[in-house]
Amino acid sequence: MAGKDFQDFIVVVTGASTGLGRAIAVETASRGAQAVVINYARSADEAQETARLVEAQAAKAVLVQGDVSIDADCRKIAAAAEPFGRIDALFNNAGMTKFAGNHADLDAVGAEDFLQLYAVNVVGAFQMVRAARSLLEAAPRPGAVVNTSSIAGVAGIGSSVPYAASKGAMNTMTLSLARALAPQIRVNAICPGFIDTPWFGKGFGAERAQKMAENAAANTPLKVASSAEDVAAAAVFLASPGARHVTGETLLVDAGSHLGYAPLSMR
Repeated sequence: MAGKDFQDFIVVVTGASTGLGRAIAVETASRGAQAVVINYARSADEAQETARLVEAQAAKAVLVQGDVSIDADCRKIAAAAEPFGRIDALFNNAGMTKFAGNHADLDAVGAEDFLQLYAVNVVGAFQMVRAARSLLEAAPRPGAVVNTSSIAGVAGIGSSVPYAASKGAMNTMTLSLARALAPQIRVNAICPGFIDTPWFGKGFGAERAQKMAENAAANTPLKVASSAEDVAAAAVFLASPGARHVTGETLLVDAGSHLGYAPLSMR
């Protein structure tokens, strides 16, 4: 725990109804955030639970429904922070995938899958930064953007080829925006590996998701299956004053699983 290093922060988290987004929202609240804007696309009941957990940490929760692939919705999400006059930290966590784990089966995905995933995972994050830019620049210290990418975007692995490609694009965009928006805004990304959340269960089924968790615990160098809270701590660090000299970084938060991929040996 880093104490109250988010004291009075205004935080926006997209895709915050469950999993990593919820964990980020609660972590920032526990570290002193004044208000957390909780975006969700469809899961209203789950978003309400995130709001309850945030308010249990004495922060104000602001719920905003919106699809980040729609620019008008991104502007609505950012506008929810306008009464506070600034955004100290924007977490671009909303994301989606197409589950097609056999990357050799090129017929398992099509152009529409690429377009849909890019619309949310890449364009959505870009649109959120654009919509929030003036409020991020109004923060008393450089505003922080943290993009939720994936080890898939670094190693070309994961739930599908379109997903890995979209996360690779997000990593490149992180570099572009970090360069373009400095010194007023810092832009970084986290690249999680397996996270033991309901997301994998929805995509692969409960039994296979359990197997994946067991395999992660057995095969990662740190011998753990990361929880949402484990990864949230790294994401929140990148938005914190402790990372005030960090921008343009893609931080692998995967319990060391990337160490098994030869192309990353010289990273």
